[in-house]
Amino acid sequence: MRNNEQLNYRSTSTMMFSHCINFVRQHWQALTLLIMALIAVASLYPAEHLPRVPGTDKTHHFIAYGLLALPVGLARPTKFWLYITILVTFGGLIELLQPFVNRYGEWLDVAANCAGILVGLLLATIMTAVANKIKPTK
Repeated sequence: MRNNEQLNYRSTSTMMFSHCINFVRQHWQALTLLIMALIAVASLYPAEHLPRVPGTDKTHHFIAYGLLALPVGLARPTKFWLYITILVTFGGLIELLQPFVNRYGEWLDVAANCAGILVGLLLATIMTAVANKIKPTK
């Protein structure tokens, strides 16, 4: 790539990154509710009817709850810690409900959920720091 093409590619990439961050910040509540609904369906649906996905059960929990925490972490709403408490409680409630739908609730799943939330918040903090360093070009 020539220097001009590299600069053009870099400015397009940073612009897309900034737009994505802004989109998530503007729509964080809807995105969080959508991800919560997807997690609830996947967690409470009979396991034998779910498609096989690579990775372990704990990996799935970790990734799902990391994605769940990401919009909240990027938006940093007032009462931020209340929202995080709601996410952790949601993960625990799902585990408590699973035995009623022929699934197994596990404490290690709750630990994977919490670890995912922490890493999702860390990733949001890093993404925010990067987005704040990006200066819009005109």
